[in-house]
Amino acid sequence: MIKPRKPIVAGNWKMFKTIPEAVAFVLEIKKTTAGYNQVEVAVCPPFTALAPVAEALRGSGIATGAQDVYWEDKGAFTGEISPAMLKDAGCSLVIIGHSERRQYFGETNGNVNRKVHAVLSYGLTPIVCVGETLEQRESGITEEVVRVQTEAGLAGLSPEQAAGIVIAYEPVWAIGTGKTASDEDAQKVIGFIRGLVKGLFGDSPAQLVRILYGGSVKLGNTAGLMSKPDIDGALVGGASLEADSFAGIIRAASK
Repeated sequence: MIKPRKPIVAGNWKMFKTIPEAVAFVLEIKKTTAGYNQVEVAVCPPFTALAPVAEALRGSGIATGAQDVYWEDKGAFTGEISPAMLKDAGCSLVIIGHSERRQYFGETNGNVNRKVHAVLSYGLTPIVCVGETLEQRESGITEEVVRVQTEAGLAGLSPEQAAGIVIAYEPVWAIGTGKTASDEDAQKVIGFIRGLVKGLFGDSPAQLVRILYGGSVKLGNTAGLMSKPDIDGALVGGASLEADSFAGIIRAASK
């Protein structure tokens, strides 16, 4: 069966690349992935490089995304960035609830939900991250953790909004460790998430929502992950920082 969803490959650069490095990188990616239109491609640089990267990618079909956002439009919130500012900088996507934000910066499920609603109100697409730690996995509570994060993060959305967001399943134990969930394990959890969306919003949003896998994604495991019926792409960390590896993942996902 052909998936009714166009895959996405998004690169999360985390705290890497200066503005000149970022611009040089996306110009290389734009050149080496031209013609691979079977997948949507996005890069998520640090805040400082968002506007220059978006300008360098203008007309390329490659989207620019942010790594985080605050839920207020404006105000006395030192150090924060609003959805309006991200849109003004050229963003169309925003990563929300990444495990590093949850682990190091106190991100809660409630805050994730507020951010999701905020970015949707500006016409931006949230990439909502969910995933379990190694301890939770070994305790056999992966599905319960993912259920709580998904239901809380998507609370209050309309079926139409739910259909248009992106969810990324990122097992925390696989991020930056070189360990990757097997194709079957990733499919099992992502299929479970799609079932949650169906229970919350109905069959049509569940069939339309795109769910990515993230966690030590690299060229060697992309094709296997993408072959699974419920996996619609990848949120790529370290492998998105090198042009050759990121372009290779994009080409593999295109097949």
